[in-house]
Amino acid sequence: MHIQENSVVQFHYTLSENGTELESSRKGSPLLYLHGHNQMFPKVEAELTGKAVGDKLQLTLAPADAYGERQDDAIQSVQVKHLQGAKKWKPGMVAWLRTEQGERQVTVVKVGMFKAEVDTNHPLAGKTVSFDLEVIKIREATADEIAHGHAHGEGGHNH
Repeated sequence: MHIQENSVVQFHYTLSENGTELESSRKGSPLLYLHGHNQMFPKVEAELTGKAVGDKLQLTLAPADAYGERQDDAIQSVQVKHLQGAKKWKPGMVAWLRTEQGERQVTVVKVGMFKAEVDTNHPLAGKTVSFDLEVIKIREATADEIAHGHAHGEGGHNH
């Protein structure tokens, strides 16, 4: 079977920047996603189209194709009590912040007693990143998965 729209794909990945490994699924479970439903960077999804179990590929993505360009005006002031992930904050720490668009990862720039300045750019914004991918499993999506717009099961979304 080859990856096409509405395939449920399971793959291992390693994400690197300038040859430095940033994260990898190899020590845990492979990633699971529903192909053709905007759950992946478009260039990654395009490269995976037509691949089969056992195929390996290496991709390098420019910032515009990955986590986006850095936005210089992305510094915001928020109340410290809204930052999640630690009890005491220092500049450079990564926090989670609930927004109207859902949870967002931010980087603490400056912290005071009650307010903090945070950078809302993704930590990898403006960086060229590389992915090493290996396709582990492919199957047809169920009607429920297609209706819900995501894969179900280990590594995917469970209802």
